[in-house]
Amino acid sequence: MRVLVVKPERRPEVREIDDSLKAMQEIVGGYIQPIYPFDDPIALVCNDEGRLMNLPANRGLRGEDEKLYDIVFGTFFLCGAPADSDHFTDLTPEQIEQYQERFCTPEMFWGMDGRIVCLPLEVD
Repeated sequence: MRVLVVKPERRPEVREIDDSLKAMQEIVGGYIQPIYPFDDPIALVCNDEGRLMNLPANRGLRGEDEKLYDIVFGTFFLCGAPADSDHFTDLTPEQIEQYQERFCTPEMFWGMDGRIVCLPLEVD
């Protein structure tokens, strides 16, 4: 299965993985939790306990107004999630390009005056 892996403080990378629970758990470092924050049929698969395990903050999730509404903790991956299937699938080349661009810039997060501030992180 062709997925897009997004690690904290790194640019996304395309990876071929087995379509198995074990392979998915190895990427996220524990129990998987698929979430569906996009209009596209794509799952963002992250560690179910990433926040509780104090995994590093990775990327922010934003609404249509571009306001931050949540943060994904730890490594996650994106894969296809067709509505008519109970299995994840490959991302299309177009989806890979779109989401590589969307998650291209790593982010850092700080708490300030009761708010969370998100800043882009420069990487090589």
